[in-house]
Parts: sequence; structure tokens; C-alpha cells
Amino acid sequence: MESDDAKVVFDCRFFRVYKDGHVQRHRPIEKIPPADDLHSGLRAKDVVVSPETGVSVRLLLPKIKDPDQKLPLLFYIHGGGFSFESAFSPRFDAYLKSLVSQANVIGVSVEYRLAPEHPIPACYDDSWAALQWVASHANGNGPEPWLNSYANLSRVFIAGDSAGANISHTLMVRVGSLGLAGANVVGMVLVHPYFGGTTDDGVWLYMCPNNGGLEDPRLRPTAEDMAMLGCGRVLVFLAENDHLRDVGWNYCEELKKSGWEGMVETVENHGERHVFHLMNPRCENAATLMGKIVSFLNQE
Repeated sequence: MESDDAKVVFDCRFFRVYKDGHVQRHRPIEKIPPADDLHSGLRAKDVVVSPETGVSVRLLLPKIKDPDQKLPLLFYIHGGGFSFESAFSPRFDAYLKSLVSQANVIGVSVEYRLAPEHPIPACYDDSWAALQWVASHANGNGPEPWLNSYANLSRVFIAGDSAGANISHTLMVRVGSLGLAGANVVGMVLVHPYFGGTTDDGVWLYMCPNNGGLEDPRLRPTAEDMAMLGCGRVLVFLAENDHLRDVGWNYCEELKKSGWEGMVETVENHGERHVFHLMNPRCENAATLMGKIVSFLNQE
């Protein structure tokens, strides 16, 4: 007979939760250690940002051709339904290495705590703590030598895919409302962003026990929040066959009407599905998407 603790109290396409609190994910989370890329000259290492929470980042440093040159910094937040994937996964490790090498920027990929074991807002708070850690290097006396020596913190970009794009938006609202002493965020890249208005809303509400319902601004951004975005440029990618396509288009249209004074560019890839660029990074559309991000990061 099944024990009472073995009863399922919540089940979704990402995970299953049992009465005893045990969480069973429907796909494993694979992690690999940091490794330098001998071909491109890129270097990699992991750094703990907050010993109290265990939040860490994977730092990616492209080959330094001029030791006196400071490089833009890309702050990246991985997707995965707020509940799986990792900055240390083979998929995101390879993707960020390629992006950092092509764009010649420093990469900071955030390993935030996952729901449901760590309910939302842990992912938002962890990412914000990591961004503040980056900004602490503004005067060249922060804890990480790579950032002290090579990061141009007057040119910071925040980017993310899916759930990571949602977190990116929330961070950008905080930057606009609270400021980010020592750093200047000039742009944001959202790839197939998740926002409210889909069948996944109930999962987000479960992962965030202290929520504001379906109108929670982290789920459905308000015009007031959009108007405060702390950057001047936004690039949004959508995919024609993605279940998040319509909410992504709605976000772009609402952003234009919000009173925000920046520039937003929207790119839709026809015939593609959600995060196709991660699933099939060698396809033509993935290469084009990567090229557009590289151009966005290098635009003065």
C-alpha cells in the first residue's frame, strides 16, 4: 500500500512534488566543471558570489589581445521554467562560450537557486545579488581579478532565455528604480521570454507562494514597471511555433506604449520552436540569431 508521504501533491510538466516534500524532476540536471577553450583562447572559472545562499557564477573571459582594453560585460540568466537547467550545463556552457568568443565580451552566467525547493523569489533575488556583485568591481578593487582587470562596467548587458528572460526583465526594472551603483546597463536581450498568459501560469503561481495572483508584475509586467527599465535598448527574439510567441509580442507592444524612452527591436524566427537555438545551435537560424546578438552587444 502506498504510504501517505508518497502521495503526489503537485504535478506539472517540469516536476512532481510529493507530500513529504520530495521533488522529482522530469529531466535530469547535468553539470560540467569550467574548462578553458584551447582553440579560441577563452578561459573559464566558477566563483561563489554569496556563501550564505551558495549562489555562484560561471565567468567566461575571451582571449585578451590588448591587456589595456576593457571589454563589455554580458550578464546572462539561463532559462528552464525556474525549476531546472543550470549555468553549468553542457548546453548553456557551450552556448555562452560561443557567444562570448564571437562578441568579445566578458560573460557572467548566473547559477541561481531553483524552485520549488527554493520558492520564487529566490531566483530573482539571487540574480540581483550576482548583478550587484558584478557592480562591486567598478573601482577595480572588487573580489574578482578578471573583472577588476578587464571589465568595462559602463557597458553592461543583461540577457536571458525563457524564464531567464523573465528574470532579466525584473532585474532591469530594479536597475531602473533602484540604480546599480558603479555600473551602467546599456541593453537587454530577451530570447523567447516567458510572461503570464499561458498554461504555465499555474506552475509559476505554485512556485511563488507569496504571489500577487495573475496580475503579479513579475508575471504580467505593468506599464509603470516597463517605463522604468534601466537601459536604452532592448532586443527581443520570438519563434513562430513557440507557445510563448503571443505573450512575447504583447510584451514588445506594451513596452512601446509604456512611456519608456528606449529603442526595442523584435525578431521573429519563422518555422522555429521554443529555444531552438539551444536545441540545434548549428542550424542557420541559430547562427543568424547569434549574429544579431553579437551585433547588438557591439553596437556603440
